Amino acid sequence: MNTVVSTYFGKAHAPFYDERATKFASVRDALNFLVRLFLAALPDESRILCVGAGTGAELLDLATAFPGWQFTAVEPSPAMIEICYRKVDEAGIASRCHFHEGYLDSLPRTEPFNAATSILVSQFLTDPNQRRDFFHQIATRLRPGGHLINADLASWLNSSAFENLFEIWLRAHDHTPQAKRPSQIGWGKDVAVSRPEEIESIIAEAGFEQPILFYQALFIHAWHARSPGGDNETIVDY
Repeated sequence: MNTVVSTYFGKAHAPFYDERATKFASVRDALNFLVRLFLAALPDESRILCVGAGTGAELLDLATAFPGWQFTAVEPSPAMIEICYRKVDEAGIASRCHFHEGYLDSLPRTEPFNAATSILVSQFLTDPNQRRDFFHQIATRLRPGGHLINADLASWLNSSAFENLFEIWLRAHDHTPQAKRPSQIGWGKDVAVSRPEEIESIIAEAGFEQPILFYQALFIHAWHARSPGGDNETIVDY
């Protein structure tokens, strides 16, 4: 994982991360809208854990929509968390945020969180056991009935559907014809592109109730899951 951080999210890459992400702004906006719906019933003073917070996209969106919430941003890349902090400070919400530079296992224990987000993070754990432990760590930090919002790349790699979608994916990222194999952009090596049902099984085995797939855009899939206990209220008018 340390190699992944330096390769994809290090000092040379972090300043351009948001610029590259603008190509998928509409995809991210739709995902953010649905995340707000899933979490809208949480109390006004909820505590939210953002795992792999990156430059703060989902944190800033949620903080704007829910001005009473407090956030803990966990991010192992110094360059990424520096940008996140700067954006949070410019938005005037730094007093509502705690930053932890490192991985989740080194985050000091606090009172449980109402919800956690993990957006395009667990895919960098290519070992299924490490991935399961990652979600288990999140589960142990949530209140009973706490919410998990997880998004990862997912697909059936050996299928005609994958081949068709992959061509569109390359077009969206302006990849050259020389980079037309998944292995050439790190898939299967640095990034685990698992089948959706495999990811759902890993999340459930980590201590969550059965995840619900609620969003897909090309290879980006997003799930909502609850930790055991609590009520079943999820979506309210928004």
